[in-house]
Amino acid sequence: MASLLQTLGDLIGTNWKHRDVAKRYSRTFVCRCGSHIFFGNMLCNSCQAPLGYLPGEDALLPLDPGPQPGTWVAGEERTLLKYCGNRDTPAQCNWMLMTSEPGELCVACRLNRTIPSLDCEDNARYWGMIEVAKRRLVSQLLALGLPVKSKVDEDEKFGLMFDFLRSPAEGPRVLTGHADGLITVNIEEADSVEREKMRLELHEPYRTLLGHFRHEVGHYYWNRLVLSGPWLEPFRTLFGDERADYAQALKANYENGPPADWADRYISSYASTHPWEDWAETWAHYLHMIDSLGTAFGFGLDAEDLEAVIEPFERDALYAPDDAGADGFLSLLNSWIEMTMVLNELARSMGQPDFYPFVMSKPTVAKLQFVHMVVEDSRSAAAASGGDGLFG
Repeated sequence: MASLLQTLGDLIGTNWKHRDVAKRYSRTFVCRCGSHIFFGNMLCNSCQAPLGYLPGEDALLPLDPGPQPGTWVAGEERTLLKYCGNRDTPAQCNWMLMTSEPGELCVACRLNRTIPSLDCEDNARYWGMIEVAKRRLVSQLLALGLPVKSKVDEDEKFGLMFDFLRSPAEGPRVLTGHADGLITVNIEEADSVEREKMRLELHEPYRTLLGHFRHEVGHYYWNRLVLSGPWLEPFRTLFGDERADYAQALKANYENGPPADWADRYISSYASTHPWEDWAETWAHYLHMIDSLGTAFGFGLDAEDLEAVIEPFERDALYAPDDAGADGFLSLLNSWIEMTMVLNELARSMGQPDFYPFVMSKPTVAKLQFVHMVVEDSRSAAAASGGDGLFG
């Protein structure tokens, strides 16, 4: 199966205005009845067919009963499938497992180490919203060919897992963050009122559950893909030396704020805090860009129909201008900027905040290409080792 990046490259070529708009990309799914179905759907709204998402295949398909009770088959694929054990919980997971797989949880739900007590109605609601964002994240990581193994029961040393916690009334407040493959999320981030309050207090232009997941998993992949490999010294040259005192950097940021010229060098003010945060913010924005472009192209959005005029970035903005994929990456990036200009105006027309309230500088573009190259390198290594196949 072609990777997410390969598919985007096929759609864009070297100029997204000349792509084949008939080609299909993930996030656009059609039921056998011909109706559009969407990533989180459990039933087709038109024909009421049960739906299941096949992770790794990046496909949402109508299901037919299998030969044994509790088994299902999807489309032309005759592999016997079963529902994720969280389908009938507040998580409402629509992902599938092969019946031959041990356990009852899908690849995304297996990443959970701790979920909140479901005796509390708010906790159940928060967990449901959190799982929606997490599944979106995990599906994208799989589509990019990145390693996704559970630290709970698959890879204790290098795996990934999540604790979803709520701050006790008596304190202290649960902090969202990453440590050695464990991502902790304060479930109160799922409360839009609390999240907006935090956004305003921290002077952030953007704060979402999916954004949190993408940022924190960026720290995880820095450890996996950069720390002990050939990308470490290039990272230090571009982002800075991560051995700088992290606690002191955070303290300085909260006491003094970001440098006055942060926008000339970073994607966000928080990225200026420390090289680790610069990487995590850049990683998150890379995932924003790839997922949103894939969705737009899948629905046939064509730049020929847009009247957006931008000054495109050229090779001189890149980290590696002579890389074989440089032109393709520039097409991705400039397509993103053109699209967000239009989407920001659409949001304003509805009285909503900007869809993408960020401005890119040349140093930011170089860092985004660096992330792109690290991801491609990881995907190529995984493909060479035979990591492809049903469900990844």
